[in-house]
Amino acid sequence: MAPDLLIVDDSDFQRTMVQKALESDFDVVGEAANGREAVEQYDRHRPAAVTMDIMMPEMDGVAATAEIKSRDDPPAVVMVTSVDQQSKMKQAVEAGADGYVTKPFEPEDVQSELASVL
Repeated sequence: MAPDLLIVDDSDFQRTMVQKALESDFDVVGEAANGREAVEQYDRHRPAAVTMDIMMPEMDGVAATAEIKSRDDPPAVVMVTSVDQQSKMKQAVEAGADGYVTKPFEPEDVQSELASVL
């Protein structure tokens, strides 16, 4: 049985790209366009893994990661973010992110990173 996955990114295009890269290995149970939605979707579905953008409206990916990681039995969280966000990436790791992939990405990059943290 494929692990459940939540995809979080404020860009519809990026969410679609992540889904296409991972739909053969994961059961995508939800999508969110900001950190607040990510926490709500996580609480609703409790997936094994989350892909998380950093820069988003309402609540950024760092805050959302910290909130999700504070839950009992938290998921693996892989940040999918731009190269120019290195300082934010450090904050994401401190918040509990398990790995990261930089945009633009190859499908194999996301697959490999998620496999390594699950």
